[in-house]
Amino acid sequence: MTSGVREPARKADAETVQRRTVTTLVTSQVVGGLGVSGGIAVGALLATEVLSSEDLAGFAQSAQVLGAALLALPAARLSVAYGRRVGLGFAYSLGVIGGVLAVVAGQIESFPLLLLGTALFGGGTAAGLQARFAATDLAPAAKRARTLSVVVWATTIGAVVGPNLVGPAGALAREIGIEPLTGPFLLGAVFLLLASLVVTLGLRPDPLVVARSLRTVPEPIRRHGVIRHGLAAVSQSPRAKLGLAAIVIAHTVMVSVMVMTPIHMQHGHASLELIGLVISVHVAGMFAFSPVMGWLTDRIGRVPVIAGGGVTLLVAVTLAGTAQEGHSAELTTGLFLLGLGWSACLVAGSTLITEGVPGPDRPAAQGASDLLMGLSAAAGGAVAGLVVGTLGYGVLNAMASVLALALLAATAHPSVRSNGGTSAATRAD
Repeated sequence: MTSGVREPARKADAETVQRRTVTTLVTSQVVGGLGVSGGIAVGALLATEVLSSEDLAGFAQSAQVLGAALLALPAARLSVAYGRRVGLGFAYSLGVIGGVLAVVAGQIESFPLLLLGTALFGGGTAAGLQARFAATDLAPAAKRARTLSVVVWATTIGAVVGPNLVGPAGALAREIGIEPLTGPFLLGAVFLLLASLVVTLGLRPDPLVVARSLRTVPEPIRRHGVIRHGLAAVSQSPRAKLGLAAIVIAHTVMVSVMVMTPIHMQHGHASLELIGLVISVHVAGMFAFSPVMGWLTDRIGRVPVIAGGGVTLLVAVTLAGTAQEGHSAELTTGLFLLGLGWSACLVAGSTLITEGVPGPDRPAAQGASDLLMGLSAAAGGAVAGLVVGTLGYGVLNAMASVLALALLAATAHPSVRSNGGTSAATRAD
């Protein structure tokens, strides 16, 4: 009789913690997004100012992407060892340090210091990505994708509003006597500090710690070889492998095409305003419809949504790759669908990874997925520049279509088609 009372009580407590967790994560995503997006907008411009040349300016953006990927590793390790609060707080704190270093680099005109600063600034991106997984620790299986997608959606606010703060941040920098282009990094450091405080104070109790306490079988706390162990866990599940493939392929396709689209438009003499509009439409496709993707993932299944995302990516690169230089409705539609396909694959793929491995292995597997998606984005962006410079924007999109087709082929494999809902690992929780 006692146990009959205890279990509902534990469930109710978990539900209370989950509501607080989602509220905290949404808040941190909004604040953190405001911090990160401004730095992204001016990173290459600040590098040009420091170097007095455009030749190596793109390295500042690459450093931020690569930093986000590499910082996923220590953030995941800390989450596994001490809980989400410590892991996310650590990543956001590194972003704060990176923002301050970028400001100093701009003042003393040090390019190496700027690269270090932008790489650490990527900690904000790493925290934002891992936050989506924190939302699933206590989420019921039937609502897991929707919960994850709400946290992803919250990024929309920061991604849209953040770049519009570049001007005021530059004016503030002038007022306090520093280089105007460092203003967004200074403001970014303040926002990332606030995001760190939000997760540090708000994730109490920690959702991962609570989830572990609710499991009937105690699990060992792994402090070494976290990423290697996470990849090993993913390799044991065909559905988790599909989830990882969906995230990595979609991210590679999206970043590769997106970063070269402004150059393609510039070749056709499109204005900066039009370029900004197309990228804004793309960002809206990435984040604004993520709750819809979450609902569909829970409603019709993880694999069908990934397949739909693959088809959407294929249509997107076909439209973008055949669009004329400059601005056109065809290109705008292609970039919107590019973001939408990425959203479908990210939400459904992240859900599959979460469900495809046993509970004790999830944080490690999730960290490994963020590391690989970040590294693939950095590599894809670098290769994309070479391809467009030598072969053209159309060829880049044709190469991206091969990746989309490979993802579609993976969704048709019999090993991932069984059990369209929850996995065995999930049922065992």
